[in-house]
Amino acid sequence: MTAVTGPPAKMRANREDLTPMLSQYYDLCAAYDEFLVLFQVGDFYETFCEAAEETARILELTLTQREDSTGTYPMTGIPIDNAASYVDTLLDAGYRVAIADQVEDASEASGLVDRAVTQIVTPGTVVDDELLSPGSTNYVACVASADSTDSDESDDSAHHAVAAVDVSTGECLVTSAADPERALEELQRVAPAEIVVGPNARVDPAALDGDAMRTEFDPDVFASSAARSTLKKYVPRPDAVVGNDAELRAVGALLAYAEYTQGDETLDYVSRIQRYDPRDGLRLDATALRSLELFESQGPSNGPTLFDVLDDTACALGRRRLQQWLRRPLVDRERIDARLDAVDELTSRSLVREDLHDHLRDVYDVERLVARVSRGRANARDLRSLKATLDVVPDVKDALEDADCDRLLSLRDSLDELDDVRDLIGRAIASDPPMEITEGGVIEEGFDAELDDLRATEREGRQWVADLESSERERTGIDSLSVGHNQVHGYYIEVTNANLDSVPDDYTRRQTLKNSERFYTPELKRREDEIFGASERADALEYELFREVRGDVGEESERIQSVADALATIDVLTTLASVAVENDYTRPELGADGIAIDGGRHPVVERQQDSFVPNPTDLTESRLALVTGPNMSGKSTYMRQVALIVVLAQVGSFVPANAARLPVVDRVFTRVGASDDIAGGQSTFMREMSELTTILHHATENSLVLLDEVGRGTSTTDGLAIARATTEFLHDEVGATTLFATHYHELTAVADDLPGVQNLHFTVERGDRSDDESNTPNGDADSDVTFLHRVAEGASSSSYGVEVARMAGVPSSVVARSEELVADSQSGDESGANSATANDSETPPPRPENASLASFSANGHSAERTDETPIAAEQQSADSTDDHLRDVAETLRSVDVATTTPLEALTLLNDLQRTLDE
Repeated sequence: MTAVTGPPAKMRANREDLTPMLSQYYDLCAAYDEFLVLFQVGDFYETFCEAAEETARILELTLTQREDSTGTYPMTGIPIDNAASYVDTLLDAGYRVAIADQVEDASEASGLVDRAVTQIVTPGTVVDDELLSPGSTNYVACVASADSTDSDESDDSAHHAVAAVDVSTGECLVTSAADPERALEELQRVAPAEIVVGPNARVDPAALDGDAMRTEFDPDVFASSAARSTLKKYVPRPDAVVGNDAELRAVGALLAYAEYTQGDETLDYVSRIQRYDPRDGLRLDATALRSLELFESQGPSNGPTLFDVLDDTACALGRRRLQQWLRRPLVDRERIDARLDAVDELTSRSLVREDLHDHLRDVYDVERLVARVSRGRANARDLRSLKATLDVVPDVKDALEDADCDRLLSLRDSLDELDDVRDLIGRAIASDPPMEITEGGVIEEGFDAELDDLRATEREGRQWVADLESSERERTGIDSLSVGHNQVHGYYIEVTNANLDSVPDDYTRRQTLKNSERFYTPELKRREDEIFGASERADALEYELFREVRGDVGEESERIQSVADALATIDVLTTLASVAVENDYTRPELGADGIAIDGGRHPVVERQQDSFVPNPTDLTESRLALVTGPNMSGKSTYMRQVALIVVLAQVGSFVPANAARLPVVDRVFTRVGASDDIAGGQSTFMREMSELTTILHHATENSLVLLDEVGRGTSTTDGLAIARATTEFLHDEVGATTLFATHYHELTAVADDLPGVQNLHFTVERGDRSDDESNTPNGDADSDVTFLHRVAEGASSSSYGVEVARMAGVPSSVVARSEELVADSQSGDESGANSATANDSETPPPRPENASLASFSANGHSAERTDETPIAAEQQSADSTDDHLRDVAETLRSVDVATTTPLEALTLLNDLQRTLDE
């Protein structure tokens, strides 16, 4: 956030010398010292002094000067009619904006026009359509922790809460977690534009990925009593929507902040305060959302995402609902099956699907319309848009008349046609009203008898004036006589100087011009007063009638929001069915013991390529698969497609596969890709280990884990040790379904030791041979390599790194030298294998429970004596080795396995290896 600290320094220094207007600006800046104040002067919003200089720089505007009796000040202004785009730029630059409008008519003010801050605009509390993306959510969130003196310390769930509200739609969420990490994860999933931080919050938003603005607000609103008082304005029983003290503080303070930004008014349309348990949804933390590219592409070309593939929604309501479903897939099998039943029915009924889509395209963003209506900011066109949406409801109900599945039937039943609201708007609001609601023309004729009389009087008077010109020409004989009107003098009869002798006696002079005179008659004056009086009274009456109609519609906001909720869900279900048909998706079977996918495809990648190679996945018998193969062969794509198929299934969507039998997973973990956080003091390897720590601590047997190249950021010895220990831990302790891509070919031997581990590899074609078996030879160094992108059982025979380097354009001399070194390494390995009885150098040491520690030497090879080993040297070496082994054994005996964390275990293993190396 960019700080705005108090009034401009020049004004502070010369406070007593300021003009009344600048003094007024100074006072507003002092009252809103964390905001950039936009101060209305006529048709512009102005800033002065240092604020003007900063505004001119950010908005790339010309800095002007204001001169008065006290001196010259820098000044920068933006036109009020086009203020939204400039405010958006200021928000992007990290500013909060306070808009100070003239709150009295300048023509009626005695002296200085009064001004007041009428709106506060921050990234999370934007409500203007011009500043919001259509069909998107825009949350302001709040984090708070329970006061230990007010909460039961034994109730761990009461500690840390996250609340979020979309001020533009009224959606409000609240949840809590037992530790700050879990609460931070929910905050990441909400992805707020702004975060209000409680005074005792132990959730650190600084750890968030992204650029959400951090805001500190009045600490008093976080007190339990104050929060309860605020929440009571929205729900009669606060305890019905919050589960503990932390949640009460978070949601109460958040609503108080939202009210503050909207002019300290209760936001009546915030009626859907929903408490949820994070465990009730498939948990996707920020790392998983980013790695799986659900909403944001990680590629350099900013390519499509999963959301882009699925987003065939017809209206903004559906688009926003689809985002919500993707951020929080289900874990309740009954609810998932209910969605799948609806999608299944809609895929088989193309006419119904197309009919629904056509009707839903006529649906406006009702949630935001209702919010504007409730805040008293909706104009007549907004009400007509609301009616146009409600007019669609009967058609949608008709389209679902023959629905079979329970979900579609329940949605149809929840569609209130709101005949009373539609009728009121239809009778009251003109079919094509103007934007302004104070200048007449917004109320339909026939709605109010008094208004009709006033308008009739106005029309009759104007018609009399229109006929006056011809009648006066005939009466006076002046052919050039004309009748006109202006804002200053009203109606007049104009006669040129040459015809002044023919002016009748009942004409009274009103204005003298260079070549003519303007007159009025008693009857014209009477008609003028009648017209203007009727017009003013009619405009005022229309405005009052409009406000009454808007208020009556606002009282039905909950009913309208319920209809909007149903329409949003119908839109998403229709969209998922359309996408399934267009992309040949199939319905998944849920409840399986392990993942079994036939012909699985990556939903995003297949849309970008002319041909995509489907691949099977069988993680039923062996729940952990080690995936080997060259770079560019498709390992990462394969792992991500499995995760995306699982996510899609639990959203309630069909999946890109020939068939899929899936379990319901509780969480998807990803450790994919290389990145650092230098500012946070984390190298690439440290960040990798931090992500691995999260996985090993929190994964369960019902989780899906994707690991890509764990341990590659350090030495080969350490990295391989970490990779193997991780594999064993996930197999023995966690039991999670895991896909582990690795270039450590030595690691593949673990499949021989662990019954639940299998090897998979991606096939490569070299010349006329294909590496579709794990023992296929590498072939000649100069053979062409083709990646087939097919997965097969067994381990890959090579990583083909030199071939990939050649394909990337590495200089031929470097490639040739690399091939020589590889050949030398391979011949050395073969020689060593023929001259010793040790295991193959690429074979890792067996697990300790499979053999005694004393049977292995420090380098992990068999310690059998060979004939070439001198007896004395052998004995000395054995004594030294025994000493080291005793140290290792003693260290292992002292370890409390039950309390040792995975990261501590990896560190210990590394230390023990170094001890043996010594």
